[in-house]
Amino acid sequence: MNRRPVRLLALAAALILALAGCATSNPTSGASAPSAAAGTVRIGSANFPESEIIAEIYAQALEAKGVTVERHMQIGARDIYIGALKDGSIDLVPEYTGNLLQYFDSATTAKTPDEVNTALTKATPSGFTVLTPAPAEDKDSYNVTKEFSDKNHITSLADLAGYQGNLKVGGNPELAERPYGPKGLSSIYGVPADRISFVAISDGGGPLTVKALQDGQVDLADLFTTTPAIKDNGFVTLEDPKNMIMPQNVVPLISAKANTAAVTETLNTVSAALTTDDLLALNGRNQGAEKASPAQLAKDWLKQKNLV
Repeated sequence: MNRRPVRLLALAAALILALAGCATSNPTSGASAPSAAAGTVRIGSANFPESEIIAEIYAQALEAKGVTVERHMQIGARDIYIGALKDGSIDLVPEYTGNLLQYFDSATTAKTPDEVNTALTKATPSGFTVLTPAPAEDKDSYNVTKEFSDKNHITSLADLAGYQGNLKVGGNPELAERPYGPKGLSSIYGVPADRISFVAISDGGGPLTVKALQDGQVDLADLFTTTPAIKDNGFVTLEDPKNMIMPQNVVPLISAKANTAAVTETLNTVSAALTTDDLLALNGRNQGAEKASPAQLAKDWLKQKNLV
C-alpha cells in the first residue's frame, strides 16, 4: 500500500493546526477571529466598569442555562466593539438605547423612551437585533463642582449661555462629535462655540474624569448618572430642560446568528430584573472600598434576583 498520500495529508493537517494556533481571540488585533464552537456566544463589553459588570451578568446567566460563553471584556469605545460585532469577533454586547440610536441614525429626532426604542429597532442594521430594554438607565450627564455652581449660579445647562468665561468641557474623545457634546451645548443651549474648549479624557467618565473636575482641569464633566463619585463628591448634575441627552436604557445588542430562543429568553429575563438602583449599587461596590470584581458582582446579583 502506498503511504505517501497519507503522509502528505498528515503534514497538511499539521500545517493547518499550526496556522490555527497563530490566530488571535483579540477582537481589536486586526487579525481574523477564530471560529467559535457551535452554540458558543462571544460576549464583549465597552472599556468602562459598568459595561463589563452587565456583560458578566449576561455571561453567567447564559452559562446557568447551559450556553457556552466566551468573554472579550474591555474592548474599547463604541466604534471598536461595533466593529467587532460586524466582523464576528463577538456576538453580544450591553448597550444604551439613546446613544446606540444616535450611532446608527445621527439625524434621529426621537426623545421619549418609547420613541427611542421604536426608532432603534428600525435603525439597527440587518444581521443584528436589540432585545427588550431594561428599566435600568444610565445617561450621560453634565456635572460641575458645587463651588462652580454656587459661584456662577449654574444649576442647568440653560444657565451656561450666560457664563462669561472659557468653558472647559471634559469627556470621552468621541463626545467631541456627539449631538449632545460641545456642538449641542452651542446649538441647543446657546453657549458660544468659541468659548468652549474640549478636553478629551479616555476613561469612560471614570476616575480620571472625576479628578479632572475635582482639580479644575475642566469646568464641566460628562459623567454617567450611575457614577457613585457624583454623590460622593457633591457634584451638581446640571438639569437638561430641552432633553438634549436622550433616554439611555440598558439593552442587549446581539448578532442574528447567536440570537436563539433560549438566549433571547434568558437575556430578556435579566433585563426585566435590572433597575437603575441596581446599577448604582453594583457600581458602588466595584468603585468603592470593596473593589468587588465584575464576576463577583454578577454572581451576587443573579442570586439576589433568583435568576440562578
